[in-house]
Amino acid sequence: MNDSGNAREVPRRQFVALSGAVGAAALLAGAGPLGGAASAADPAHAESPADSCPTSPPGAGPSSCPPAQFQPLCGKPTDKDPLWNDVQFCVHGTVPPPPQLKPNCLKMSADYIILHGMPETRHNYLLVPTCRITGIECPFLETSGAANYWDDAWQNARSGGSVPVQYPNIGLGINSALSRQLQQLHIHMAGIRPSTQARLQDLEKMSRIATQPSHWGSPQYQAAITGAEGSGDRTYRVLKLPDLGQNLFTLLYRYVVNPAGLDMARQTLIVVPKMTAAGFAGSFYVLSSDDSLHDGTTTCDHLLVYR
Repeated sequence: MNDSGNAREVPRRQFVALSGAVGAAALLAGAGPLGGAASAADPAHAESPADSCPTSPPGAGPSSCPPAQFQPLCGKPTDKDPLWNDVQFCVHGTVPPPPQLKPNCLKMSADYIILHGMPETRHNYLLVPTCRITGIECPFLETSGAANYWDDAWQNARSGGSVPVQYPNIGLGINSALSRQLQQLHIHMAGIRPSTQARLQDLEKMSRIATQPSHWGSPQYQAAITGAEGSGDRTYRVLKLPDLGQNLFTLLYRYVVNPAGLDMARQTLIVVPKMTAAGFAGSFYVLSSDDSLHDGTTTCDHLLVYR
């Protein structure tokens, strides 16, 4: 399932001035453009105690989910987004309303389920949280209470994983709020072109890739990468990490979004495991982009291969 079209824009930074039920109601009733800087004291990015997730499979143990104060930006458990309906079916057996069909639940855990993407191929899957999380703009993702969905996606998609992506090179990606159709967080587990892998390794040889998260937002680590046929080059900020142990959402906000006064809702994030002829090379390229960059993009669909 690749995302297309424009989602309803979420006025993220209005959350700063709001608190409690009155603030939530005001935010949900408000309308305005995405954008604006966030201060370091932004309560949307403060550490928050995690609630127990209302959607954990029986016997699977507790799962950390956004507490009630994040619902204006992260969604409510009673929402009826089609992908969230799929989660409810896989976890609770709640049949989605017609004409939506029952999903094929490929794997379930306390933190996530894995589904087929569309079109259904052996290199197109989705990792979907069992928590109600609309997407990348949900501030809870940047806290220590959130699950490490990126590492979960890699552990399942890699060779030998539970749902391996059958493609020479693997790509993991999430779309911005602007470029998705479904309003439940989902990480695409798909293929990526050999030319993309080669381009990233060439950039690394030229020292054009940041090796410290604090340098990720530097213009010297922005590079053009050719995507799908006919889509042309797009500009990405490129970081290399030795593993996926760190919270990528936190790194993106702390070192790219907040310093430049950008908006998380406009970001796309892509992870490309480094591969050689011998297989996985033990590190990851992490790409971010948005429409503030010259030839930037708000979607991961230019680089991922679904068909």
